[in-house]
Formats: sequence, structure tokens, C-alpha cells
Amino acid sequence: MAFNTGLSGLRAASVDLDVTGNNIANASTVGFKSSKVQFGDLYASGFLSAGTNPIGDGVRVQDVKQSFGQGNISFTDNGLDMAISGDGFFILNNGGEIRYSRAGQFGIDKEGYVVNNQNMRVQGYTADDDGNLSGIRGDLQIETDNLAPRRTTNLQTDLNLDSRETVLERRIRDFDPIALADLQGSGFTFGYSDGTSDYTVPQIDATASASDAAIAINAAPGVTATARTAASLTGLTNSDVSSATNFRLEIRIDGSAPIPLNLENVSSLEDVAEAINDTSDNAISASVVDDDEDPSTPDVLRIIHSGGQPLEVAYGDAPTGTPLTNNQQYDGEVFVTTDRNVEQVTTDSGSNAFEVAFNATPFTVTNEFNPIDQRTYNHATSTTIFDSLGNSHELTQFYVKEPSPGNGVGQSQWSIYLQIDGELVGGTDQTPYTALFDQDGQLESINGDPNGELIITDWVPKDPSGDPNGADGPPANPGDVVSPIPEPATSSAFVVNLANTTQYGAAFGVNDQQQNGYTTGRLSGLDVSDQGVIFARYTNGQSKSLGQVALAAFNNTDGLSPVGDTTWVETFESGQPVIGAPDTGTLGSIKASSVEDSNVDLSAELVNLIIAQRNYQANAKTIETSDAVTQTIINLR
Repeated sequence: MAFNTGLSGLRAASVDLDVTGNNIANASTVGFKSSKVQFGDLYASGFLSAGTNPIGDGVRVQDVKQSFGQGNISFTDNGLDMAISGDGFFILNNGGEIRYSRAGQFGIDKEGYVVNNQNMRVQGYTADDDGNLSGIRGDLQIETDNLAPRRTTNLQTDLNLDSRETVLERRIRDFDPIALADLQGSGFTFGYSDGTSDYTVPQIDATASASDAAIAINAAPGVTATARTAASLTGLTNSDVSSATNFRLEIRIDGSAPIPLNLENVSSLEDVAEAINDTSDNAISASVVDDDEDPSTPDVLRIIHSGGQPLEVAYGDAPTGTPLTNNQQYDGEVFVTTDRNVEQVTTDSGSNAFEVAFNATPFTVTNEFNPIDQRTYNHATSTTIFDSLGNSHELTQFYVKEPSPGNGVGQSQWSIYLQIDGELVGGTDQTPYTALFDQDGQLESINGDPNGELIITDWVPKDPSGDPNGADGPPANPGDVVSPIPEPATSSAFVVNLANTTQYGAAFGVNDQQQNGYTTGRLSGLDVSDQGVIFARYTNGQSKSLGQVALAAFNNTDGLSPVGDTTWVETFESGQPVIGAPDTGTLGSIKASSVEDSNVDLSAELVNLIIAQRNYQANAKTIETSDAVTQTIINLR
């Protein structure tokens, strides 16, 4: 009896030593879970009764139970190393056999599969070509191919236009001079396109001068009028001056006395012009007009009064006090300019010459938009877009302040031009887009579209020499292009979204600008998120999801059966696994570039080792004592 009891103790102590030694041996094994021996005593008993004074038969090992407590997490320099913080196991495919492990030392095999040190493939949720997780579980594989380029189909621009900017471009009607006779006795009304009330010019007096007519017209809003009187003395030649014994010239302004002139020693028209220019009246000037195209045409002395007063000019070779025979009256002309808001001129009375001239004179644009002249636009911003081959192109947006529509109350207007690689697109080489803003600075519409979107359908991607580079070009039917552009795109058409554009009284600024295209890229690294999503990083700055690690949990973790290599397999006692994504439900999260250390407490195991040794020695002593007693009985005589 004592021999069996001692032997059972030896066996139990030996198992305890084995388990403790195994724990100590795996103190540095990643993902290892320590074990503890659980003992139970033995009693001999009958079928119906345990007896009145039962004596134990020793001890037996009931179970070797593993502790699945969390181990410490240590950082590594391998981007694919993973540690589970919380509940769950990695799912490994071992040639068709499914195993479970907490050891996250992973790498990539020659086929790109994520594997552990024993070439077991890690399972997870695979992703499609666009990086969308499919929800289908399989072996995770890292694609090492280059990332194919993606053409730009959408550009989001969020910016503020400075409402304090001035209108740079001017549109005017610049008329040919209007004869005074066509204005005398006439009255007319100006109409405006911006809501300004009509302005009526009272009937101009039949005796009014060009200066009087200009003053009356100049009072109208958006109208500039000036007067000038020009007297061309076509009958006076150089020989008339040089051969005269007593050359005289008299200039009277609006019937006044002649202007004093010093004509002594004059011998040519140039001398006469110089004498006129030397007078004290700055409104009078003279010049000799030379017809360079026809040398046979004689030079002409031209006298101008810049104020538009009538001139009376007389000249000849006659003594002082003698009347001059060459005498001519000159009436002035009126020069009129109207801005873009003057819509029409209606004749109320007299001659309709001004109305006819208005209708026949087109707008003249000054300071017109020019992408290479920054004085012709208020704001500009550039960004890079990509064609179907991954070639980069520079898209520049130009913003030009326009006069407010209507009466200028409650709305503001801007023109938008688009340029790619120095070439205007979107039809803005002919007509710009028109953006309207409300009284709060919010975008109302662009070309009537309240969504604030520009659909560009005429872009032909070109190389640096200006020739098409082989990428997809404009769509065959531009009218069929819709926003958002469906994937996969089949043309160079793209959408510029300006819905968040504002017009406040603040400096111009680009708050955000994003486009969805990119050039080709090579795999440069891998990242793993807390949810176990494996992202590939590429040299073009893009990243794409390649898959997501799956985790498994069990209702009875203690029921798992260890099969070596720090792995376990499912058993009847463990129940079926509950599989899901990390950091969902009761499953733990993933710590990238980390591993979970063994949860062996080395200090405690060394103490357990001493205890197991003591127990072994004590049970051996039991056997030794029983042997001595038995020997005493045998030696009885």
C-alpha cells in the first residue's frame, strides 16, 4: 500500500517537474501559454460504501491546464508582426488543417502569402482590386505588383473668393465722333441693363456748341462725353506763308477777339503752328499734318480747340486793318463712350444719328482676360491631375470678378476659366463659366447648376511637345457624361466640384483641394491597423487595403488541444470558433509591429520547481521507509 502511494506521488511530482520545466523552457516563446498541473487524491472504496475508515491510495494528475492570460506586448521592427490585445486567436491554414495561434510572427512567402515561421498561411478577409473588403475569408496574400494609375474623374475645390476685389475687365462702346449738327435740336434716353433707371438727355439747343452738347450727355450714368473742334486749313500751303509780304492769321473762339499771335519772320506752316502753340490759351494747339502715304499731298495746318468751342479762322497776305478773304467757321465734334451697362439709346426728338451710331458700334473689351497676364484676373489656383496613363498635368483655375447682375443688390458674379498645361478647356476659350453668389457669400449656381459642378468633356491629354500622348481622350458623346462619373471611366472627362466655394470679405484662400487620380506606384511598405486591416503603401503616396486579419474565439478556450508550434486545434470540448474582425464584439484589437510575449512568470516557475523537487524527494522517502519496514519483517526469525 505505501509503495503504491509513494509511487503515485513520484509520478505526480515528475509530471509537475515536466510541466514546470516546459514552462521555463518556453519563457521566451512568443505566444506561449503557461501550464499548471492539477492533482487529485485517490481512495479505494467499494461499490456501495467507502468504508468506515478509508485510507487514501495516493495522488493522480487530473489535468494539465493552460493559462490563456494576456502576455506582455513587445515592439519589433517587422511591420507584419502582430499581437492580439484581448481575446482571440489568429487563424492559420496548415495545408488544409486549421490551427489557431497567439504567436503573431508573420512574414511573406515567395507567393506573397502572409505566413508564420512554419509556413502556415494566415487567414482573413480578402479585398478586391479597389481595396474594398469582400467579407470572404481566405488566405491573405500581398500583391507586390505596381499599383496601376488612376485617371482623375473628380476634383474637389474648396476656396474663398475675396468679395472686395474690383472688376478688372472693362467693356465699352467707343463711338466715332458725332457731328454737332446731328446733336443740335435732338433729345434721347439711355436705358441700362443693370437696373439703373433710364436717363433722359434734354433736347440739345439748336445753337448749342459741341462743348454744351458734351456736358449734357456726360451727365448720364455710365456715359463719358468730350468735345473737340478741329480746323484743317487745306487751302494754306508753305509757299503761301514763305512768299507773303505781310502774312496774317486770325483765330477767334466763339466769336471772341482774335488770339494774339506773333507771326513775324514765319516762313512755313511749322513756324505758324509753333506761333499758335506759344499762345497763352492752353485749349488751343496746332500741328502740321503730313500725309506720309502720298508725298504729293501738301501738308495741312490743323488747329484744335480741346474744349469743343466753335472756331473762326481767317488768313491771308494783307496789311493790318485790311479784311482777310479766307474766312471759315468750324463747329466741334462730340466723342462719346458708354460702359457695358448702357443697353440702348432711344431718340426722343430731332436726329436719330446717335441712336444709329450706338446700334452700329460693338463693345470694345479692355484689360480682357489673358492667362499669361496676372493683371487680367483676380485669383488663380493650380493642382495636379492625371490621365489614364498616369501622366501628370497641371490644372489651373482662374477667377475673374464681373459686375454684379441686375441692380447689383443681393448677387455677385465671377467668371471661371480652366486651363490644363497652358491650354484652356471646358469651352472657356470661348465663353467662361459664370458663378453667382448670394448676399451671404454662398454659391448659388454655376452656369445655372445649383450643385456647383463643372463637367469638362473636351480635354485631350498631351505630351510636353503638345501632341496627344495616347491616353484616353474626350467622350464620343459629351452630353452623355453625368456626375459622378461611373467607374471604370472610359474617357478624359472629369468633374470640378466647387459647391463649397464662398465669396466673403476676406483674403483669397484655398481651404481644401483634392482629386482622386494618381500615377503608377511601386510597393514601398505595409501598415496594419488596430482592426487588422493590412494597407499597402506605394511610392506615389497612395495606400490600398489588401485584406483584413480574421480572429477566432471559443466558448471554452481551455478545451483547445495544443499541437505544437504554439498552435492549438479545435476539439469537441472547445466548441466551434466564433470568427470575426479584430476589435469587434469580444475580439481583441491588433497591435502592429508587436508580438505577445510568453505569459510564463519565471520567478513563480522557479519556486514551483523547488516545490516539485521537494515533493519528489518526500515521496521517494515514503518508498524508502516502506522498504525498510518490509525488510525488518523479512528479517524476523
